[in-house]
Amino acid sequence: MNKGQKVPVLVIGAGIAGIEASLLLANSGRNVYLVERTSYIGGNVIKFEEVFPNMDCATCMVAPKQQELLANENIKLLMLSQVEAISGSFGDFSVKIKKRARYVDLENCIGCSACFDPCPVEVDNEFEEGLSKRKAIYIPCAGALPNVPAIDTENCLRFKGQECQACQEACIFEAVDFTQQDEELELKVEAIVVATGFKSFDLSKTTQYGYKKFSDVYSAMEIERICASNGPTQGQIFLQSGESPKSVAIIHCVGREEKGYCSSICCMASLKLSHFFKKKLPEVKITQFYSDLCIPGKAYQKFYEEVKESKVDFIRARVTEVSQSGKELAIKYKTEDGKESTLTVDMVILNPALEPRADSAKLAELLNIPQDKDGFFSEKEPDLTSVATIQEGIFIAGCAQGPKDIAETVAEAEAAAGAILSLSR
Repeated sequence: MNKGQKVPVLVIGAGIAGIEASLLLANSGRNVYLVERTSYIGGNVIKFEEVFPNMDCATCMVAPKQQELLANENIKLLMLSQVEAISGSFGDFSVKIKKRARYVDLENCIGCSACFDPCPVEVDNEFEEGLSKRKAIYIPCAGALPNVPAIDTENCLRFKGQECQACQEACIFEAVDFTQQDEELELKVEAIVVATGFKSFDLSKTTQYGYKKFSDVYSAMEIERICASNGPTQGQIFLQSGESPKSVAIIHCVGREEKGYCSSICCMASLKLSHFFKKKLPEVKITQFYSDLCIPGKAYQKFYEEVKESKVDFIRARVTEVSQSGKELAIKYKTEDGKESTLTVDMVILNPALEPRADSAKLAELLNIPQDKDGFFSEKEPDLTSVATIQEGIFIAGCAQGPKDIAETVAEAEAAAGAILSLSR
């Protein structure tokens, strides 16, 4: 390998880890291909209103990084794209990418949203956890970047064979372009950073909690979006009846028994939800059900104490069932000493385990790197600080390696970028 030649680096995933690694590499003079499967950048973090433990504004934290990335000439952003094949070795990887057409021109579009209303199609908005609707031409949420819509070809009438061009006719800037085609790209890269993030445990697998059966049982991510100022309710918390909840139960570790591991950040996420509710509804009564509390570090301990002081109750118990009791929800639980009790509340929030993305096994095979027993990508050494894999030049960062908070995720992205820059000297 010619060390004087600046061969690009491939970063897979444009969440907080992928963005951080890409910027560090690009600002060191390296060219970066950043591959993202969705139509926007930012990953799960942009769904949050605030982040623990200091309850900093998530948008204020992430948006400057997003803008910097979009403006960086050393970064080639490939959205709606997935890795299809990988061959070669460190310094000379060949990577095949399938890039789906957006059908909206990134340069011509000004993000005016004039194309939304004329679209006759309405479907559940996945970004909003199905709590609101979107059109077949859409931006996931207000403030998503880039502020350019994409066309959902699975639901667009035109791509189902019907004569519809309502969005195109509404765009005076001629940004809607039905002539765009999917592309197959072949890239030559020196090294690869895998930053594909996580997904939440499927709560439908735990029927005892009444998820999707009872109207006021929510997932933690659904509540994140409800509490968000750019979410489906603009941050207002309501029951299905339209009233504000007077009592809420937050159940930790849903799916932990099925997965067999602790997701480490769920306790802090549950504390954050309590903070949201107390901030918006000061008189609400909150009860947290937990099996173990994972609250590492002084900053997290301080946040925990602050939440406790706001009169949040903590019960160490195993929840056995959630059922409907009139207009309320009845929670049956068993404490450590075997005592069984029932608590009735207006709303139940389920905080699920974090698990690898569904396509992790396929990507691991393409990269020729192992997964651990839980399905996360494995590091080369059994070291909490390691980001290297058994394949030289391939690194993992963030929740692709296992559940972790934002600070740990950023640290791993920095480590991965630093390792690549060191190897390239």
